[in-house]
Amino acid sequence: MNSNYRKALYWEQYSDGVKCKLCPHECIIKNGQSGICKSRINIDNILHTKAFGNICSASIDPIEKKPLFHFLPSTKTFSIAIEGCTFHCLNCQNFLISQTEPTEISKYNLTPTKVVEFALKNNCNSISFTYSEPVVFYEYMLETAILAKQSGIKTVMISNGYINNIPLLEISKYLDAANIDLKCFDEYIYKKLTGGKLNSILETIKTLKEKGVWLEITNLIIPQWTDNLSSIREMCKWLFKNNLSEVPLHFSRFYPTYKLIDIPHTNPETINSAIEIAKEEGLKYVYTGNIANENNEDTFCTFCNKLLVKRSGFSVIENYILSGKCKYCNNEVKGIWS
Repeated sequence: MNSNYRKALYWEQYSDGVKCKLCPHECIIKNGQSGICKSRINIDNILHTKAFGNICSASIDPIEKKPLFHFLPSTKTFSIAIEGCTFHCLNCQNFLISQTEPTEISKYNLTPTKVVEFALKNNCNSISFTYSEPVVFYEYMLETAILAKQSGIKTVMISNGYINNIPLLEISKYLDAANIDLKCFDEYIYKKLTGGKLNSILETIKTLKEKGVWLEITNLIIPQWTDNLSSIREMCKWLFKNNLSEVPLHFSRFYPTYKLIDIPHTNPETINSAIEIAKEEGLKYVYTGNIANENNEDTFCTFCNKLLVKRSGFSVIENYILSGKCKYCNNEVKGIWS
């Protein structure tokens, strides 16, 4: 058996193989076959993960790149990924690794202990599970997060949010932050664009918030797919209704890629309209991504409206948040600032 294989968590034997219980797909996997994510395989009717330590991408990034704007600003995060994904997004910008199985292009073999040691050695305040879909290397993420917590290093999950509640509750004990990619607010488009179900992602968002994991949300606006302003308004209304008004929302610009190569770039005016809608619906921290727009990269106090964090790209230029509060009026600014 491949040295990167481990017995998987969250599955049960089934009449025709094994049933994976990690994500809402709940694949029934016959002996010798893999599930939709390509990362879990049935070997003699025992489910195994193929994604344990066989890293395909590793780098030290600014935390702002995730994007996380209210979490340890100006710090470094050790970003790691293993191939595979629970989705097959038509617009995937990382399709070379997300749509590949974990034994094809791994570059590094790092145990969870080695990951934590590397982060400590390189003064990284956090470890980010990112670039592909961390849920598909759940066992590796969980073990690494447990060790990181013991060593005083925070952990971050950058995810599509497609995970069942029981495994989510377990990993939430050790995660410090997450950015969830909320693709759109239309069930039909969600299924057509990604292969997943919207309601499952909404449940993930609510659970992370309830369990105290610092949460930020990214919404990629794709022309002809997810640029319906009425749908964007409904999404913002849902966020406000579910006590998520202080969760940062990042509207990101689409660039043609993968199977949507013929779709144009997102019009900046659409991004601006989305920002205005979010603010009208009561969301307090709204940002842009993949587009140069300094006014919408900065953080302002929601009480006195003073500039608190000035950003340029992935760099923080000025920061006037002291102990989680506005320097000028002492108003609390939600986030993890130190």
